[in-house]
Amino acid sequence: MRALCWNGVNELAVETVDDPSLLNPHDVVVRVRLTTTCGSDLHFIDGYLPGMREGDVIGHEFMGEIVEVGNEVTARKVGDRVVVPSFIGCGSCWYCDHELWSSCDTTNPNAELQQPVLGYPTGGIYGYTHPFGGYQGSHAQYVRVPFGDVNCFTIPDSVTDEQALFLSDAVPTGLMGAEFCDISPGDTIAVWGSGGVGLMAGHTARLLGADRVIVIDRFEERLALAHKQFGAETVDYTAVDSVHEALREMTGGRGPDACIDAVGMEGHGTGLQQIYDRAKQLLRLETDRATPLREAILACRKGGVVSVLGVYGLTDKFPMGVVTNKGLTVRSSQQYGQRYVPRMFDYIQQGDLDPSYLITHDLPLEDAVRGYDIFKNKQEGCVRAVFRP
Repeated sequence: MRALCWNGVNELAVETVDDPSLLNPHDVVVRVRLTTTCGSDLHFIDGYLPGMREGDVIGHEFMGEIVEVGNEVTARKVGDRVVVPSFIGCGSCWYCDHELWSSCDTTNPNAELQQPVLGYPTGGIYGYTHPFGGYQGSHAQYVRVPFGDVNCFTIPDSVTDEQALFLSDAVPTGLMGAEFCDISPGDTIAVWGSGGVGLMAGHTARLLGADRVIVIDRFEERLALAHKQFGAETVDYTAVDSVHEALREMTGGRGPDACIDAVGMEGHGTGLQQIYDRAKQLLRLETDRATPLREAILACRKGGVVSVLGVYGLTDKFPMGVVTNKGLTVRSSQQYGQRYVPRMFDYIQQGDLDPSYLITHDLPLEDAVRGYDIFKNKQEGCVRAVFRP
């Protein structure tokens, strides 16, 4: 089959690789119909996350059609059109029982690679380094899905492929981040980043009852999309002296009730802090340019919530004193997709959400290298590039 492979830092190629097969009786094989880029892919493409090997198939956000099932799969069948959350759950460990799906105790066969750093391993994820399981990714014609009964969700006929695709990762990540904010009527939520996850965080915050959503970014077309799709107020951080002061003024001096960081380790900023982070990151003295995270902590009102959706590694100058003295609650996780998929289908079918607006570039898989270049460098107004194997 054809697949997009990682062959080194900033070296991608579409190659012919072996087709996946059933390894366990609870596996299914899915023919990929749509798969999409994600900002977290850039962290290992750029070499900031270790554990990739030459020839690894990347990609973790996808939907498709089941073409083969193991003999212990009972709830899914060949021909089902399904969406698959990016983190893999087993459905029976303590964490899955408590709907903490990305913390599954069963699905990471390389747990020993994570434990020295994290203390306890996460669940596995498709196409995302060997410490996260070493699974083949979704930027391919076919992908093996373990525990098919719990990780494949049959898509209702009224939901299109393009709508279902983002229920794999962007929508549940954004919704989880909005839920972390404990939104009450009248609340103001600030979101750093208006990529796919940031837009879904802001959009679902409105669905959960936020009175105001303020989105912070530097790309006019993305800020315009946030305003158009869910009435967001916007801040171009390159056009103000201080994001903190801009938010103070917009909230009457109190600050947002909750702040969502949807950027992560390759955040962009201005001023001396950006120069400091960029220099230390280039020298591999830290992995993160954490300007959005620091700004969110500083800007949040006293007693508020900071919801962190961005992927981070080793962050320098984390303002713990600000968290303590302001009485902030910091909440973070990799996404619990299996918890949210049925609810997200309801949002789409009720007309409350159509995440297909994230698609700005629709390409064949053979053009995936170019798609990642456009996506990474934010060219041509790219929010998400979608590949059709």
